[in-house]
Amino acid sequence: MVEVTKVRPVTVRWRVMSLSVLNEHRDDHPEGEWEEYMWAPVRVCAAVEERFGQQALGDLFTAMGTRFHLHGDWGNLAAALSDAGLPEAIAEVAGATAYDEAIRSSHARAVGLAGGDIGTPVVSVAGPGGERVGFFGPVVSPAPTGEAAGQLWDGFLMMATVPGFFEVKRARIEEPRFGMGG
Repeated sequence: MVEVTKVRPVTVRWRVMSLSVLNEHRDDHPEGEWEEYMWAPVRVCAAVEERFGQQALGDLFTAMGTRFHLHGDWGNLAAALSDAGLPEAIAEVAGATAYDEAIRSSHARAVGLAGGDIGTPVVSVAGPGGERVGFFGPVVSPAPTGEAAGQLWDGFLMMATVPGFFEVKRARIEEPRFGMGG
């Protein structure tokens, strides 16, 4: 979405969604046995959104994605906060439950838009009648840049505005490739 904003007149409203909340009802653990660990980053994100707003949350998402996925530096929340220009001390909320209700509420809004059988990310746009509709994805690896990101967005919008459109999916045929691509 960051790339799309560079080439299309799009305003992004970031929201928090939790893999822990998404998977808590399951008997298996698709994210591994990381349940408590998975709460830490989302708690930090919720604190940043509350204290510093949307732009800061988007900056943190970008910093976390870069640090975690591109550099393999999983869990270094203080460094990701610093990368986003935010106080490292916010990382202290990672083990606290003070933001859990806000996380669940934000997560429920995403599920309400896209339905229960989804994952993350959820993208929401104006539907054919102006109502908000949400979809899981797109999941693309490597993430497109520049005009390729804009073209993907254009196609996504085209599908999202078709009444009754629900899903496009294919099996992952290779491991994700993180980094800049196109």
